[in-house]
Amino acid sequence: MCEEFSFSVNGTKISIPREAIADPGEILILRERYTMAADSGLPKAGQFRSHRPMATYRILIPLLAGVILCPDASAQEVPLQPSHQSLHWYPDETGQPQALKTLGDWKKRRASIIAGFEEATGALPSREDLPDLDMQVTAKIETATYTRETITLASEAGDRTPAFLYLPKNLIRGEKRPGILALHPTSQLGKKIVDGQGERPNRAYARELAERGYVVIAPDYLSFGDYADYDFTTDRYESGTMKGIWNHMRCVDLLTSRPEVDREKIGAIGHSLGGHNAIFVALFDERIKVIVSSCGWTPLHDYYGGDLKGWTSERYIPAIRDRYALDPDQVPFDYYELIAALAPAAFFSNSPLRDSNFDWRGVEKVAPQARRIYELHGVPEKMRIAYPDDEHDFPTNEREESYRFLEKWLQ
Repeated sequence: MCEEFSFSVNGTKISIPREAIADPGEILILRERYTMAADSGLPKAGQFRSHRPMATYRILIPLLAGVILCPDASAQEVPLQPSHQSLHWYPDETGQPQALKTLGDWKKRRASIIAGFEEATGALPSREDLPDLDMQVTAKIETATYTRETITLASEAGDRTPAFLYLPKNLIRGEKRPGILALHPTSQLGKKIVDGQGERPNRAYARELAERGYVVIAPDYLSFGDYADYDFTTDRYESGTMKGIWNHMRCVDLLTSRPEVDREKIGAIGHSLGGHNAIFVALFDERIKVIVSSCGWTPLHDYYGGDLKGWTSERYIPAIRDRYALDPDQVPFDYYELIAALAPAAFFSNSPLRDSNFDWRGVEKVAPQARRIYELHGVPEKMRIAYPDDEHDFPTNEREESYRFLEKWLQ
């Protein structure tokens, strides 16, 4: 007789031999994968076909074999583990973990996720009594389809955020278009990258979306472009990440203040640095209905094998080094939680198989758990992950697909 872990899928008990599992926490992932397979009809051997990498299903075959080999073993129920890598629990009034089953449970868990994130980044300041945006135009170019203005806006007292603002031409009187927040990747060129002025292809998503008729704002991130001289030591924030969130919410304020913009149809898109910044701002700004993140995330344990030094500069989250000793197990949030916390907003991720920064295998661990939260909201179709056979890039096919995704969910 061999000891087993067990769980239920659609009323059917699934038992897995203990020796087949290195870490009991893996059961939480496997339960979601069995559920997905059961919901779609478990494929027969040799018939595994999916847009998802084969790794998702390979593990099912030996585990199912293990269930058959030990059918009579006494089963052990999986203990509830209150970790940042599991979305199966929520904290009750005393802080103890309870099984997460309803949207009400999820709302409690989401609140704890935001609290954990703010523990590391510092709290988002109050948005009451915001200053006037005081948008100032310093330059303007005309194209056949849009006008691009170089602007600054008053993000807060004593600071102005530089940006490009793209305004479509040939609007019908009273017509409103969706608005897009386009966030650039790491580059000293800043916002010019997403205008197509960099050396690398596949980064001009601000310009390309403007050509498609969107109203687009593309700000510089702190320490890049016209923000190159930003002084982190004199601001009121514990992290550059939280200051970035504040600035990007102010950009959404500007979009929703424009007469050309439908304030109910706001999206955010970014690659690499811009990819995770799109996730971060959407955690706090529910006006953002669609998020596109290219090469922007993976769980902390899967980021360079858990080496978190890249997250600790002043433009990011210094507390990961100073308070949590670069230890993924000490950081009070993880991307399992952040991706799920975007629901019910539509989420598209471009996660290439050869991205050396953000390992797709980590993305695969998150996907089934986050999808369960989208299912709780009744919108599983609003989560899409593409896995192109590419490096740290936003390839044409996936970029075009992301534009169709934006169009679909901003209709």
